[in-house]
Amino acid sequence: MRKLPEEFTALPNYCFKWEEILLDFTKANFAESTVQDLSPLWSKAYKELCELEQGVKVNVDEDRMVGHYWLRAPELAPTQDITEAIKEQVKKIEDFSHNIVGGKIASSAGKFNSFILIGIGGSALGPQLLADVFYGEILQEKGFLKPYFIDNTDPDGICAVLSSIEDLEKCLVIVISKSGGTRETLNGLQIVSEVFKEKGINFPERAVAVTLKDSKLYKKAKEEKWLNTFLIWDWVGGRTSISSAVGLLPAALMGCNINQFLKGMRDTDCYTRKDKLLENPSALLASVWYSLGLKGRRCMVILPYKDKLVLFSKYLQQLVMESLGKEFNLKGEKVEEGIVVFGNKGSTDQHAYVQQLRDGLNNFFAVFIEVLEEKTPLSSAVLEKDKALNLSFTTFVKEGARASDYLQGFLLGTQKALFEKGRPSVALSLPQLNEYYLGSLIALFERAVGIYASFTNINAYHQPGVEAGKKAAEEAVELKSKITSYLREKGEEKFSWDEMVHSLNLNETERWLAFRILRRIFYTK
Repeated sequence: MRKLPEEFTALPNYCFKWEEILLDFTKANFAESTVQDLSPLWSKAYKELCELEQGVKVNVDEDRMVGHYWLRAPELAPTQDITEAIKEQVKKIEDFSHNIVGGKIASSAGKFNSFILIGIGGSALGPQLLADVFYGEILQEKGFLKPYFIDNTDPDGICAVLSSIEDLEKCLVIVISKSGGTRETLNGLQIVSEVFKEKGINFPERAVAVTLKDSKLYKKAKEEKWLNTFLIWDWVGGRTSISSAVGLLPAALMGCNINQFLKGMRDTDCYTRKDKLLENPSALLASVWYSLGLKGRRCMVILPYKDKLVLFSKYLQQLVMESLGKEFNLKGEKVEEGIVVFGNKGSTDQHAYVQQLRDGLNNFFAVFIEVLEEKTPLSSAVLEKDKALNLSFTTFVKEGARASDYLQGFLLGTQKALFEKGRPSVALSLPQLNEYYLGSLIALFERAVGIYASFTNINAYHQPGVEAGKKAAEEAVELKSKITSYLREKGEEKFSWDEMVHSLNLNETERWLAFRILRRIFYTK
């Protein structure tokens, strides 16, 4: 990496740098007066930040601690038992993944060469992001496992995943559910285990659980003598579980350096617990969100100019929207807080929704992400095997310009074009995309979410809306069973809609549900 002359190292106004990461909010219409205005809110947020890390039960609605920061700095945990438990799990992950990759732990058919991860939400998004950024076929040649994901209860999708795996007998199955009762995950588990059984494949000897101790899934794994079980704790939320076994186990099996990933998170955490707002990158980011967001009335558009970060906007959707989308604040006042997050990748967005961002409704702020080093560790490994592919990086597509020059050109040009129309944005510049810097990036946003929640006085660590949706889903499935039973009883006998409604004693909402359910019944063989 070429070193900049000293006169180029001074930061412009409204830029902040840590560990060679640059946070640039010069195009965010962010003024020093904003920092002064936020001073009382920041004092409150910093106090709550400290209490959270000390083990105070800041998730008051569920009476729980919030401890994902301890996962990368176990020594900060409030008790020695928690410290030791975290260290023990990391060591267990390292040993297990080493033995799986090395073939010491194998199936009856031989060494494992792939894994299916069954999970949903935070139990899948983090591992999917890690796989998208770091996994490539060349790693399978080195003995690491190829990842597959079942993250929904769509049978067609499950069928597609299972049919794409060349050798199920050499496929590890990782089932992730914190509660052990997540319906979509249990559905996937049931289907996969039935397929294995039908094919004469021993499922328990290939199955691994990641869950709470003594959960329904934990007990099932123990009773059926699954290959292994890894623990998560009730003080780790699904959307912040990537630094637990949820993310670390699949990452290690894919060939990621999990220690560097944790180090990136830990180092950035050190900066984001600084007490001065202007020296704290997450506090600065949250301040920009708060000052530009008009209390949740603006969307946040995530625009990473790196193909391998295309899933990052989806990852942030859950982290931000599940954390901040709340009807009531901590005083019980109705506030309907939240930030809508969506995104694509640069420069693909040039041909998608930048037209509206520049000329349409001014209801957003953008977050641009660039990576300075063109090659990732994965592409470097690929280039060692196929020298011709170096031309992807060295070909001049125009005199004096390569493809990567245009990539940065589109980023800078789009940010400039938005600013000219009064559309605010911030930019994050990473020196390279590896485990350390991805960990840093995730940690930055995790803390920013917590600080923003303090600014708006909401609980970022529960999700009552999600639970309401789960309850309604179970009610719909129960109603479907009633309708199916009614149809079975009627057989060939004709009946009217009103007769069925009356017989089942359906209220107005149930009638709407029944109509939709009946349509599917008659279209399903």
